[in-house]
Amino acid sequence: MDERQLRILRELGELGSVSAVADALRVTPSAISQQLRLLQRSIPVPLTERAGRRVVLTEAGQALARAAIEVETALARARHTITDFAEQPDGDVSLAAFHSAASAFFPLLLRGLAGPGCPRLALADEDVAQDRFPALTRDYDLVLAHRLDHGAPWPRTVTADTLLREPLDVALPTGHPLAAKRLLLPQDVADQPWITVHDGFPLMSTIDAIASVAGRRLDVFHRVNDFAVAAEVVAAGGGLALMPRWTARAHPHLVLRPLGAVRARRHIDVLHRPERTARRVVRTVLAELHRAAAEIEGEDSRAPHSGAGPSATQ
Repeated sequence: MDERQLRILRELGELGSVSAVADALRVTPSAISQQLRLLQRSIPVPLTERAGRRVVLTEAGQALARAAIEVETALARARHTITDFAEQPDGDVSLAAFHSAASAFFPLLLRGLAGPGCPRLALADEDVAQDRFPALTRDYDLVLAHRLDHGAPWPRTVTADTLLREPLDVALPTGHPLAAKRLLLPQDVADQPWITVHDGFPLMSTIDAIASVAGRRLDVFHRVNDFAVAAEVVAAGGGLALMPRWTARAHPHLVLRPLGAVRARRHIDVLHRPERTARRVVRTVLAELHRAAAEIEGEDSRAPHSGAGPSATQ
């Protein structure tokens, strides 16, 4: 038996005929009769009987109809409970982010959502390879993930909103000869030592693209995922590195220069399972993420583009 069948039985007891129930529920009498037959199959005693040309409830049917009222009442309470939960403005929201996004977004979220009546954030850092980000949506309401501009799209099992399309620049020490150039080409940087991320992380495909355009393999001296650490290695003369333009912290001894002739840009996306945004509180955090993204991009447009550094992986 299901909720609809029980409701039909209840309405039959109150209205007294199949046609009246069909009118009340705006379906055909045959549809009502079919549901009553399906319900009867699951009950070992007769629920209805003929009374002239009408179908009426037996005593067992009347007892089940009274129980149907209790079932509908309990279901209504459950629906109201879920509705109240979904509409809470200050519930808990879990959010994971890869390191550089966490460094840029977490402080803005905490400041923007402070005070009574705001969501309660549970923040976590998750630095994983690109293909592992969707799985994190099992454990978190929202996941900040990165992929290259020309990378494969996220699977359809998750919903993805793009927060930023962030340029990737070449980081070099302030006194480096290439710092005098306004734009660097793959041929300019191909003979330099490089600091790169580990294999499996999206930035490696941009490194490969630089090598392809330049016609030679890059000399990778160091493998560092954490942008803060990579910035220090660059500043100490350990080589060049790709750095995100907006989400990396400024470093006093580095300059960033845009890279030409290759597509050097990454998406910062927020992933979630579609049902998560049924909660008002999750939608509130999602809207705040978009506001924070606009602030991050806007700050770069107001400031001179010279140095940068980082505090995070990817």
